[in-house]
Amino acid sequence: MSGILGTAISGLMAFQRSLDTTSHNIANVNTEGYSRQRVELAAKPAQFIGSGYVGAGVQVTDITRSYDQFISGQLRSSASGFGEADKLQSMARQVDFIVANDETGLAFSLSGFFKSVNDVAGDPTSIPARQVMLGEADSLANHFNMMAGQLDSLRNQVNVDMQSMVNEINLLASGIADLNKRIASDIGQGSGSKMPNDLLDGRDLMLQKLAKLTNVSVLDQQDGSVSVFIGQGQSLVLGMNASTVSLKPSNSEPERQQVLIGDQNVSKFITGGQLAGVMRFRDEVLNPAQQQLGLVAAGLSVRFNDLHKEGSDLNGDDGLDLFSMGNPEIAVIGDDTFPGGGAVSAVFDPATINQLQASDYRLDYIGGSYSLTRLSDNVNIPISGTFPETVGGIDIDVTTAPTGDASFLIRPTYNAAKNIKTEIKDPALIAAAEQVPPGGTALPGDNRNALKLADLESGAFMTGGRSLTQTYGQLVSQIGVAAHSANVSRSAQEILFNRASQARENLAGVNLDEEAANLIKYQNSYQAAAQAVNVARTVFDTMLNAFR
Repeated sequence: MSGILGTAISGLMAFQRSLDTTSHNIANVNTEGYSRQRVELAAKPAQFIGSGYVGAGVQVTDITRSYDQFISGQLRSSASGFGEADKLQSMARQVDFIVANDETGLAFSLSGFFKSVNDVAGDPTSIPARQVMLGEADSLANHFNMMAGQLDSLRNQVNVDMQSMVNEINLLASGIADLNKRIASDIGQGSGSKMPNDLLDGRDLMLQKLAKLTNVSVLDQQDGSVSVFIGQGQSLVLGMNASTVSLKPSNSEPERQQVLIGDQNVSKFITGGQLAGVMRFRDEVLNPAQQQLGLVAAGLSVRFNDLHKEGSDLNGDDGLDLFSMGNPEIAVIGDDTFPGGGAVSAVFDPATINQLQASDYRLDYIGGSYSLTRLSDNVNIPISGTFPETVGGIDIDVTTAPTGDASFLIRPTYNAAKNIKTEIKDPALIAAAEQVPPGGTALPGDNRNALKLADLESGAFMTGGRSLTQTYGQLVSQIGVAAHSANVSRSAQEILFNRASQARENLAGVNLDEEAANLIKYQNSYQAAAQAVNVARTVFDTMLNAFR
């Protein structure tokens, strides 16, 4: 009789736990990262009574969650890939709009400027035509400045985004370390065999969010904690301890942020997630766009000025520079981590401007000898070490010799579009005529130099034998290809991420129809067990009445 009551009560307890768990599943149907839980039941050990074994009821052996380590790993990996591709695509699209749009791009301003030069060539004595040319020159310079400003705004956005991501990475790392501590403690209370399912779900969700920000690898530990590594094995979380990620400006490029863990620069090891996406955008799209735009500005300024100074203005004087590139023309930044000091300067060389590259250069003085590296393709450029040196459209001079190891970043085109401006305000100073030789007489209506200036629009004086419009068209094409490639990559990564998310949902998601059916099943089972308790009471009462 005690067997009837005991088995019935065990059923009541088991089905009560099943109802509790089903209710918990239903309550968390919309909880992000929640995994469906299930009560595991097993028969209690039977009792031997001589004539056989009598069952002792049911017991709850565990409450498990629907989880698959492989699917979780795939979800983190796809989240990292999608986060990188999505960030790269969204930002590359902005640069594509800046350079390719008819209203924001440069093509219209270039065309308008050279049309005004042609108008001056058609009527070189017309002051209104000359005034229009100066206005178009101002407009073109302002357009360069505006586009450079938009690219600078995107660079600021990159740095702001990187700081926001680093802050979130640190919060997630701290949260994972805290959950590691709680999970290890709870598993210890369960003698290592019972899992705190809700805490595990919370940690998995943090790991997924972390993977969206940067590539991660996760290593399970025996106590139930996990170690988290980013990049190529740089530890972010070890047990209950989290490292701190920070940003630091580059010594040679103050606007370029580097990612550090502790004191270690790990920027080059970040290969996934949104953080990798913004750094790839900066290095593969934004910097090349700024360099190529600067190449157009520098080529126009140097070649136009050089030709303009070969002409004569309405006063019979030699032509002056129409454009200027700032002072200094080319920025040179010394790396103060080297002890040698020294100073380096650089200016554009009109004679070799057709060799100018859309690239920065690094001049190193190591062990008593100089070396020059073109950073766009990391190619070493042969130099004699005797300055000044003329290399690829620029003249480099060491104005103060280093006393030890030193390094200098030379940026010929990086700031050119930002710094270009016009210098001539008087329309009479436009040198439309050829220079008058000593003792000669100026020809009225001479437009020979203006015709040469107008021919620069299609002249093949830029790198690779291209014209100004072709060089700018190369920029539009490069950014267009980069934006299209980023869009294709994003679409592919989105498919992989959605598939991984669906796989997890199929495994661990809560199905309300299924849970409703379980509610009815466990409710009926509970009622049946309650009926068994009632039967046990009736039998017991009958037995008592028999002995009265």
